Order: sequence, then C-alpha cells, then structure tokens
Amino acid sequence: MVRWHYGFYPTTLLEHAIAATLIAFAVETIRAGRPLPTKWGGPGWGWGIPVALFVVAGALDVVFAPSRTAALGLYRAYIIEPIAFAFVLVNVLTTARRALAVLAGLGVAGIWVGAPNIVVVLQALREHTYNVTQTPPVVIYTTANALALFLGPLIAVAAAMLLHERDRNIRAGAAVFLIVAAPAMLLTFSRGGFLAMAVVAVGLALSHPRRWWLLVGVAVAGALIGAIPPVFHRITLEFQNVEGSTFIGRDGRIELWKAALTMLRANPIFGAGLSGYAEKVAPYWNADHSDALFIDPHNIVLNFWSETGLLGLISFAWIMVKGFRTTWRGWHETWPAWKPIELGILLALVAMVVHGLVDVPYFKNDLSLEFWALIAIAVAGLLYGGLKSAPLKEREMAEPAPV
Repeated sequence: MVRWHYGFYPTTLLEHAIAATLIAFAVETIRAGRPLPTKWGGPGWGWGIPVALFVVAGALDVVFAPSRTAALGLYRAYIIEPIAFAFVLVNVLTTARRALAVLAGLGVAGIWVGAPNIVVVLQALREHTYNVTQTPPVVIYTTANALALFLGPLIAVAAAMLLHERDRNIRAGAAVFLIVAAPAMLLTFSRGGFLAMAVVAVGLALSHPRRWWLLVGVAVAGALIGAIPPVFHRITLEFQNVEGSTFIGRDGRIELWKAALTMLRANPIFGAGLSGYAEKVAPYWNADHSDALFIDPHNIVLNFWSETGLLGLISFAWIMVKGFRTTWRGWHETWPAWKPIELGILLALVAMVVHGLVDVPYFKNDLSLEFWALIAIAVAGLLYGGLKSAPLKEREMAEPAPV
C-alpha cells in the first residue's frame, strides 16, 4: 500500500524490502566464499521444473497481455520477486528457529493490519453506520476480503503452533497473534474466510489424538459464532437473491464465472494475459453490468487460467500438489521443532484453496509473497529438518544436541 515512482518506474516499500534481502543474501554468500546457489530447494526435491514453468507462463502472458507495461509490473510483483525471496529463504532457513523468525514477522504484519480494523468495524457496528449486506470498512486494505485472505493462512499456522508446539514461549506468541487475528478475521464478515477457517479448524482437530473432543468443540464454537446476529445475517444472505449475496443475483459469482468461462473459450491458451482480465471480459460482462466492474474472476482456477494461461494453471496446480506433499511429509518426517510449522503450512494451503473457490488468494503483492514464503519454509523443513531425507550434517544443524 506504500507506493511511489522513480521517474516512470513504479515501486513499493515491499519491493525495496525484497531487494534489500536479495542484495544482503548475495553479499553474504560472496563474502563467505561460497558460489551462489543454483538449485531451488536442493537436489532431488523436484521443485525446479514447476517453478520454472510458472515463471515462463507468466512471461508469455506479459507478451500476450493487452498492456505489456502493466503486465510487466504484475509479473515482477507477483512472480519474480516472491519466488526470488523464497529462493533466499530455502537457502538460509537451516533451523526451525530461523523459520519461526520469518513466521513471527508475518505475525507482526497480521497484527498490524488486523488490530485497527477491529476498532473501525466495532465502531461502525456500535454507531449503526455499517450494514452487514455491504462490505465492512477497512483501514489499510481497500477491501475487507483482502484482509481475510492475508490473515487466513497465518491463523492456520498459529493455531497449529498453539495446539502442537512444545515450547511455551512459542505457544504464547501464537496465542497473542490469535487473540488479535481471530476477531479481525471474524469482523471482515468474509463468507469465504469463514468457510476456510471452518475447514482449517476441522483439519486441526483431526491432527490431534483427542480429535473427537476437539471436533465437538469446533462444532459448538461454530454454532455459537454463527448465532451472533451480524454473522448470522451475513451468512443467511447467501441463500437469498438480494444485494450482498456472493453467489446469487445479477452481480454474483455465478454470473461472473459464466462471463469468465465465455472469455476463456475465446482465449483458451493464454487467457486474458497479466492485468488483462477486465479488458478481455468486458464484451461478455460490461454490457449488462457496467456498474459492477471486476479485475479478476474471483476463483482460484479461473484466476490462474485468466492471468497466466493454461501453462500457468497447470504449473501452479503442480506447485500446489508439491506443497501439499511436502508439508504432509514434513508433518510426519521432520524433527519435533519443525512438525507444527509443517502442519500449519499444510493447513494454510488448505485455507488458500478453500477461500480461493470464491476469491483471489494469490494475485496481490502481499498474498503472493506470503504464499512463496510459506512454501519456502515448508521446503526448508524437509531439507534441513527431515528425519529420513536430510543428510546427518543438516539434521545436526536443524536440532541442537540433547542435553
């Protein structure tokens, strides 16, 4: 959200932070006398091909985008920079403690954007200036859904840490984050966010030996939260053909998806190109919906197909499958310090997919960086903390010797 220009070149504070990280990594690597790493995730991990295909797909959709200048900016912010940042993390997160430092940074960001939103939404509810049929007010983001999309994966990670972490200090840190993030998520009134958190809660309960008690607790908590009048009203809108319904109605997701599919039938290989969705879908949407313009189709499959073409959709699906396999193995095959982290990232990916059924879980500066940071942490967990797969020297780096 903090943006400025150097002449014709637009940039952000986030981009400067990423650039500083890359430069520091290169300088430290050279000063240590080591060659710069050339393999993403180490040999045998199988990430190079899908990541490279995703980068190529993005480049192709810059070429075929209606505005190559705008597309190049998105390509830089959504693909090149976050993947480069992830490359650094894979190479430096050699211990669980380092991974926790990165997660703590994301947690601070979540509190920073979530806390002021709690205040402004509660104030609007108290003063009756907010109607739950509308999008809630926001402080930093432009929409409440953007906040829900950022907080959801972090809540999944923090909840896993709270339930499974052995270190009391780490559990306390996770609890502090959840005390702020959970109410902030609730007050986004994001139906997609609610569904994602419900699925995460069930998955978290199933991961614990006392799963049946936890499942009952999840059901009771869900019923109590759903009975809160504003939440109940917001949810029941989904079953009414009125303004505020996500699926039904003239401007609902179903109509939007129909228009996106019509556009994609006309542009099946390269989609709309990066930044080109609004222009390419206009002939199929704007004639009847000129008052409701969308820059994306609000569905994870249609998003990647539209923005990066079929190659981008296939390569990202491959990346997601690799992510789920990596975190599942990490939950079962890493040292105890890594296990809650791997489970949390597994549930974070679940949250992204579930919320992505009705929204955009990747194509924003913060969301793409969050996604690749979590993927990098998961890969590092297996690379340096794997009980079976990591070399002995790397396992010794990942865990201190027993006292």
